[in-house]
Amino acid sequence: MSTSKEFIDYILENIEESGEVSARKMFGEYAVYSGKKVVALVCDNQFYLKPTEAGKNYIGEVVEAPPYKGAKDYYLIEEGVEDSDWFTELIKITADELPEPKPKKKKTKKAKQ
Repeated sequence: MSTSKEFIDYILENIEESGEVSARKMFGEYAVYSGKKVVALVCDNQFYLKPTEAGKNYIGEVVEAPPYKGAKDYYLIEEGVEDSDWFTELIKITADELPEPKPKKKKTKKAKQ
């Protein structure tokens, strides 16, 4: 089962006050961005937040689970997605703690021999 467009729209609507948020579809699921930072994954209509110390402190008792087979554990957010104020603050503090993405290397063309 993959994530529905309705669910990802609902998530983005609930966190729109946290700044520049967007989602990019990847393999039938979604990566959620705050600015240029990936802050979460949405898989099978479930929200998985990247783990940070600030996020853990804000959530309190975290539930950890991998978003897909073979992945590292993320924080599974189930109850808080309806509370826009709480959810927005969680996205902000998580994004603030995550490092900026590394610049992508430019591909060089190989010379023909």
